Amino acid sequence: VHVVGPEREVWSGEAGMVIAKGTDGDVGILPGHAPMLISLDIHPLRILPEGLGGPQELVLVDGGFLHVTSGEDKTRIDVLAEHAALPKDIDASAAAARAGELRRRVEDEGQTEAQAELAKALMRAEFGAR
Repeated sequence: VHVVGPEREVWSGEAGMVIAKGTDGDVGILPGHAPMLISLDIHPLRILPEGLGGPQELVLVDGGFLHVTSGEDKTRIDVLAEHAALPKDIDASAAAARAGELRRRVEDEGQTEAQAELAKALMRAEFGAR
């Protein structure tokens, strides 16, 4: 699994399963999954370890694409995100403050752009480091 944002590779490693929220719904990817390309929604990407035991990794993604390729012995998942970060790299209180500001803009002006930014800020506030 390789998760890449515009600035850097955010996470790379082996996984037993990856769960993502696409714009058309959730998808779970196991080894041997059929090749696919999906558009991602604003939502954490869940990376479960091999053997499905142990803690999962979360990567916060703000849209982008998930691409799956499978060979004879290997399945590769590439995530090209508009923005990607690990929860430990997010200041949850700053994100919550930003969400409050954006919520007021959406209520006052009904801006579609502010609604997308609000969704991003709410995800960061919920899953960011405390």
